[in-house]
Amino acid sequence: MKKIETLIKSSDTNKLKSYYGEALQDKEFKDYLDSFDIKEDTIIKYTSMLEDSFKEKKNCLNCSSLKKCPNILKGHVLTAYKDQQELSFSCVPCKRLEKERESYAYKKNITCFDLPKEISDASFSLAYRDDNKRLPIFKYFMEFINDYTNNKYHKALYLSGSFGSGKTYLIAALFNELAKKGYSSCLVYYPELLRGLKSSFGSDYEERFNFIKTVPLLLLDDIGAENTTAWSRDEVLGPLLQYRMEEELPTFFTSNLTLNELESALSITNGGVDKIKAKRIVERIKQLTVPLELISKNRRN
Repeated sequence: MKKIETLIKSSDTNKLKSYYGEALQDKEFKDYLDSFDIKEDTIIKYTSMLEDSFKEKKNCLNCSSLKKCPNILKGHVLTAYKDQQELSFSCVPCKRLEKERESYAYKKNITCFDLPKEISDASFSLAYRDDNKRLPIFKYFMEFINDYTNNKYHKALYLSGSFGSGKTYLIAALFNELAKKGYSSCLVYYPELLRGLKSSFGSDYEERFNFIKTVPLLLLDDIGAENTTAWSRDEVLGPLLQYRMEEELPTFFTSNLTLNELESALSITNGGVDKIKAKRIVERIKQLTVPLELISKNRRN
């Protein structure tokens, strides 16, 4: 069949009516036209566009995914509207696209610095559950979510364990779950945070540090992997933890080191060994967290 644009150029009213008559042979399409309760002359004028609209509407009913959407504008449906005795057309988002947009709207509540993209998509439904060593962690998460959403203070988690065991992913999944409930959080790769803060002296250092210090939920990822300096320990980490401890702001940690190992690592700087200052840092972490361990096979391979 020729399209309406060609027919309009021919100015042949008989052809338009003939085109309309042929289209009416499709009972489903005829029922669709009848639903508008509009003058036949108007229907005849817009038959081609109405056919496109009807086709795209049917495509949506059989849709399997947005990626396979056959409509002209992917994720949208050409929709006809009755406007008195005329017709108007608009491409509107389909239900699947709207649902996908809603499902990702929570991401505005999460800030992620220097971590892989898959971390921002972390989900409990996709997390490995084939290891009994993870059960205490999932139990902790359920308790934390229940307490946090009921405005009851609950200590955060110091999650230590083997490289690639999924520590960061699990806490990111927790933050995503809370983000869906409207709670803001920040996930920071700690060694890179220190490099970023050091390079931002004289520019946005205060703004960046204050954001991390005051965000409702914070993850310091891979603490202990940085090159410890007196500045990073005493001017960054110490004040950061002190503030969050006083304000009862949940502060999570992941590390390949136990708390005892972290204390040893924090005591050694280029300026020498200071066990007292390192111990003070670890005591603050203990005030903020419950320590759990995850020893598992490397999930990154």
